[in-house]
Amino acid sequence: MMMIESLRRRIEARWYSDKGAFLPLLVLSWPFALLSSLRRRLYQIGFLRSPELPLPVVVVGNINVGGTGKTPIVVWLAQQLINAGYSPGIVSRGYGAAPAKRPKLVRSTNTEEYGDEPVMLSALLGCPVCIGVDRVAAVRRIAKEGVDIVISDDGLQHYRMRRVMEIVVVDAERGFGNGHLLPAGPLREPVNRAYDADAVIINGQTSPLSGYIFLLEQQGVVNLQSGDRQLLNAFSGQRVWAVAGIGNPGRFTRQLAAAGLDVDEVAVPDHGSVSIENLLARKNQPVLMTEKDAVKYKANSLPNIWYVPVIAVCSDRDAQELMGILQAKVKEG
Repeated sequence: MMMIESLRRRIEARWYSDKGAFLPLLVLSWPFALLSSLRRRLYQIGFLRSPELPLPVVVVGNINVGGTGKTPIVVWLAQQLINAGYSPGIVSRGYGAAPAKRPKLVRSTNTEEYGDEPVMLSALLGCPVCIGVDRVAAVRRIAKEGVDIVISDDGLQHYRMRRVMEIVVVDAERGFGNGHLLPAGPLREPVNRAYDADAVIINGQTSPLSGYIFLLEQQGVVNLQSGDRQLLNAFSGQRVWAVAGIGNPGRFTRQLAAAGLDVDEVAVPDHGSVSIENLLARKNQPVLMTEKDAVKYKANSLPNIWYVPVIAVCSDRDAQELMGILQAKVKEG
């Protein structure tokens, strides 16, 4: 598993850094591009059907393979909706969870049953969260929980799910990589698809791309066992393990290194986990992980495990504009 993850990361790194690395695979990318565009068009003209849904759906997704920092944006959006008087619910594929034939509401902190992101979203927001491969069925199920709007965490390409608004999240550091579709590059759809959405959010400050600028602000570090908080720079100069089972673990590693930490990066599959005991047996040093990872290790009683929560922030003007667009789209239906 670790070898497969290491290979995946190397391929992804080439997609985002070397425009010519996989040019021979373009002959496979062209039919992929044709099929993805045709599928979307068939939904647009009604040849493939998107059934009516009981509630408006806002999709927060991406066109890239690999992480773009989408989940903190989902949290931000849900909090904005709550502040505006809405009662949001969230639907998610539930990656990392045991396959389920029917949609399931998150009822506990069991990440094997529900997946790490849904468990984290449920804990952070306290609103209904429903997982399911069939997003349409998940929306219909969560509509019974007293919500009046649904956020789909990912699902941009799930065109059978009707939506009133699409938000595409792009990583400022990595952008669209080499600009090629799978398998020659990291894209599920062409670049222009992102700008067909109702809003593009750029996760990070330095980017030539246009969109609403969001930053992920670290909120110190929290001890997994005691809940004690410290500043991240309290670990400056120390060697630590970095555990990040997320789509773009390099972002987390660089954040720790920028704070002066000496980082040993652990190769963890997205939504995966590792043995903390085995890491500490190799080197007895602090373990730092993302908040999404932390929900998988809550039962661990070892004292020197910490997670680094982040929140998405943007300017007041951009927040007001985004919410204005969303509210107008909801009224239009």
